[in-house]
Amino acid sequence: MTDHRSAYAAFGVDTEAALSRLASIPVSIHCWQGDDVIGFDGAGSLSGGIQTTGNYMGRARNFEELKSDIREAFSLMPGKKRLNLHASYAILGEDAGRVDRDGYTFKHFIPWVEFAKELDLDGIDFNPTFFAHPNMKDGLTLSSPQESVRSFWVEHGRRCMEIAAELGKAFGKPCLVNIWIPDGFKDVPADRLGPRLRLKRSLDEILENYDREWVIPAVESKVFGIGVESYTVGSNEFYQNYAAKRGICCLLDNGHYHPLEYVSDKIPALLSFYDRVALHVTRGVRWDSDHVVLFEDELKEIAKEIVRNDATEKVLIGLDYFDASINRIFAWVTGQRSMQKALLYALLLPNEEMKRLQDAGDFTALMDLQERVKTLPFGAVWEEYLTRQGLTDDVLSRIRSYERTVLKERV
Repeated sequence: MTDHRSAYAAFGVDTEAALSRLASIPVSIHCWQGDDVIGFDGAGSLSGGIQTTGNYMGRARNFEELKSDIREAFSLMPGKKRLNLHASYAILGEDAGRVDRDGYTFKHFIPWVEFAKELDLDGIDFNPTFFAHPNMKDGLTLSSPQESVRSFWVEHGRRCMEIAAELGKAFGKPCLVNIWIPDGFKDVPADRLGPRLRLKRSLDEILENYDREWVIPAVESKVFGIGVESYTVGSNEFYQNYAAKRGICCLLDNGHYHPLEYVSDKIPALLSFYDRVALHVTRGVRWDSDHVVLFEDELKEIAKEIVRNDATEKVLIGLDYFDASINRIFAWVTGQRSMQKALLYALLLPNEEMKRLQDAGDFTALMDLQERVKTLPFGAVWEEYLTRQGLTDDVLSRIRSYERTVLKERV
């Protein structure tokens, strides 16, 4: 490690400080990669503009199988971890068939709390599930003109805020609650304002009396989805204005924008006005396709903006992808490790010197520095981090073994 430390020290970078800081940054890892976003409350397939492709063996079919897969996946992931749950993963037990989403309570998630504590996780984040349910009428939930439909989903949202408060208390850390709805229209609408006014009213009702100590509400926009190509009620403009007015958090999903829009640029823009910014890190290919996160340019830029703006406690990092075309555990681990790599890469940059050169208008020297650091021995520092975390870079052989002994038995 000495040679690598020296190589970075020549640029004013302390590798020990970078490794220590990386180990302290929590990443919230989504439970839904393990079962293709099906959940446990009766949905047989996805609906609401999202889709999982592929049919790889071994999808988790119940709580015990999903716990097993999460345990295996998390054991291969370095760093501090949180668990991100959707409400559709309620453990209903004897309440199955009697309790719908507007009746969920904290007791339906206590088994998840026990499991997260068993894994020594940093906490649990939570999401109301406004999709894959028969009470999505004409593709609408919180923006529905049918009062019975709208009120059902408002109550679901309220219940989720109550559950989140208990999740926060259970770990002594606030719970991020992310609100995303699939509402929109396949073809050109006759009324764009009406649905947004109903959504605003619904959100106001959900957020009326939430516990501000333990709950961090966030709203997540999207450009379009399958079946809602022409109009999305929860647009970026709507949610950023709503969040600013209500003093809540915007969540940026880097698959939810035009392909030439970059979340890395949006992060510092929002940090100019918001105390917190939340992320769902994914990899969109031409659209919100939720590909497995890889260590590529935009991910590096996202991490740079988090690190260089000293925002590792202001930007709440979560992952959101689901791929059933490859081994699901490998997908989980690869995405989480890629996020960790990107953060480490950003921590190993001479960020202050780069800022100084920019402010001095010395763009020639800045470009020179930006190019020179690209060939520093990043891989060696990453391997050292894994070693300190009790891991190696070889995950595939371990996952193949789990596939042979566990996943192939799920027929």
